[in-house]
Amino acid sequence: MNHAFPCGTLPLDFVGTLRARRNAEPIEKLASPELLDDWFLESGMLDLAPGASEADLAIALDLREAIHCLVVARIERRPLSAEAVAEVNLHAAGLPVTVRLGPGGATRTGTAVQGLAALAREAVEIIGGDEAALLRECARPECTQVYLDRSRGHRREWCAMRTCGNRVKAAAYRARRHSAQS
Repeated sequence: MNHAFPCGTLPLDFVGTLRARRNAEPIEKLASPELLDDWFLESGMLDLAPGASEADLAIALDLREAIHCLVVARIERRPLSAEAVAEVNLHAAGLPVTVRLGPGGATRTGTAVQGLAALAREAVEIIGGDEAALLRECARPECTQVYLDRSRGHRREWCAMRTCGNRVKAAAYRARRHSAQS
């Protein structure tokens, strides 16, 4: 697999395709149309590769950054950027992914633009709804993944325990052992 899905919600996992945003050189996980196709397949959003083009990739990156801009604004309790709102709304109005029933069950197919429309619609629901209050950014300094904190006490700190949470806890444990030995 080329992509990770720690958030449990596809628009936020999509935002996470640009990793380590605070670094001088963030890590781009959508560096080619083929990687965009892989994202749609690995996410389960589409069952067949949409055959993304360079133009589709440019559109996807613009949408990703617009969603990120709106998510950060919600986290920081700032007004939403009119430009980012317009970008997300433009995509949200697009054609849906095609779902068909066949002998083997349901199949989801569509173009990259249709997949992006589905992501935009779900982003609108999150950013414009009650779940916006649950938006958080991972507390691990090297991680910039955003997620919905649906934990019972709303005190979740990491995008995923198996990755960032384990790294932070292991580093704290090593630091305690080191200071105890000194």
